[in-house]
Amino acid sequence: MTGFDGIVGHEMVKGHLLHAIGQKRVSHAYIISGEAGCGKKTIADAFVLGLFCERGSEGPCLRCGACKRLLTGNHPDCIRVTHEKPDSVGVDDIRVQVQDTIQIRPYSADYKVYIIDEAHKMTVQAQNALLKTIEEPPPYGVLLLLSENPDAFLPTVLSRCVQLTLRPLPDDMVKGYLLGRLGAKEAEAATVTAFAMGNIGKAIKLCSSEEFRKMYDELVGLLKEALMPWTGSDPRGWGNTAKPGQSRKADIFEMAARIERLKESGADVQECLDFIRMWLRDLLVYKTTGDAGILTFRREADSIREIGAGRSFEELWKGAGAVDEAQSRIKSNVNAQLALECMMSELVGATAS
Repeated sequence: MTGFDGIVGHEMVKGHLLHAIGQKRVSHAYIISGEAGCGKKTIADAFVLGLFCERGSEGPCLRCGACKRLLTGNHPDCIRVTHEKPDSVGVDDIRVQVQDTIQIRPYSADYKVYIIDEAHKMTVQAQNALLKTIEEPPPYGVLLLLSENPDAFLPTVLSRCVQLTLRPLPDDMVKGYLLGRLGAKEAEAATVTAFAMGNIGKAIKLCSSEEFRKMYDELVGLLKEALMPWTGSDPRGWGNTAKPGQSRKADIFEMAARIERLKESGADVQECLDFIRMWLRDLLVYKTTGDAGILTFRREADSIREIGAGRSFEELWKGAGAVDEAQSRIKSNVNAQLALECMMSELVGATAS
C-alpha cells in the first residue's frame, strides 16, 4: 500500500483523485476500470490513504495513526467487500456488507469507504441493491468499484458513478520501472515489457515468474527446432536423408503437445501463442531493418538472424497468420491440441518450403 507518488503512470486518474482530496469534493461512487494487474487496487488504496491521513494534505504521511491502520489492514472505516462465490458478487453480499452497515457513522475518519473488487461480477440484483445506496448515500459514504469490464454494469449504475479508466502504460515507462526499480537486465526487461503490453502489474509478475522462464525456454527451443533452416543433419537425430521440412512435419504432433503441456506449469495457451507471434514479429523486424537492438528477443538475435536469412516475407506472414488462426479457433472452443497441430503444420510448412 502506497501513496500516489509510488504509482507509475496513470497521471490523469491520479490528478483527478488528488484534486478531489485537496478540494474536499469527493464523489460518493467511483468506477475504476482496467485489465487485471493494471493498478486498480493500488490506485484505490492510495486514494483511501489520502482521504484518511491525519496530516490533512494530499500526500499521505504513512506515519500517523490512520495511515498505520490502513497499512496493516486494520482501519474500521475502510471496508473491503468480499464474496464467497468466485464468479459472482451476490445481492446478499451487498446487503450484509454495504447496506446494513453504511448508515453507521465512521469510527474515526471523515469518510467511510467501501472497496468492491471485481465489481463487474455483481449480479443484476446486487447492482440494484447497491443502486439504492448510490442514489441516497450518507454524506460520508464513498464506494470504490474496481472492475475489469465496465460494460457489465447497469446503465443506471454507470450514470451515477464517476468513471476512471486505467489505460496501458507506454513501453518505455514499464521498461524503465523494471530496470530502475527491479534491477532487471536490459534483454530481460525488453522481453517482459513487450509481453506485458503496458500492464505494469503483469510486467512485475513476469519479471520474477519461474513459470514465465520455463515458458520462455521451452518455446524458444521449440521455435528454433521448427523454424531453423534445414541443413541436412539434425541435432535431434531426425536424420539427414529427409527432404527439407519432412522430419519436422513428422514431429508436429509432439511440438503441439509440448505447448499444451506448458499448461501444467501454469502457462496459458493464449499467452504461449502471443509469445510465438512476438517471435515471428522479431523475424520480420530484423529482416526489414537488420537492427538487432530493437528486437524483443535480443538474447536470441543470432538465431533470429539465421532463421530470417533463409525465409521470405511471404513465408513469415503466413506463419503469423497461422498463429492468429489458432488463437481464434481456441477462443471458439475448438480442441486446443488440434488447433495447435494445425498451427505447427502451417509454421513448419511455411518456413520449410
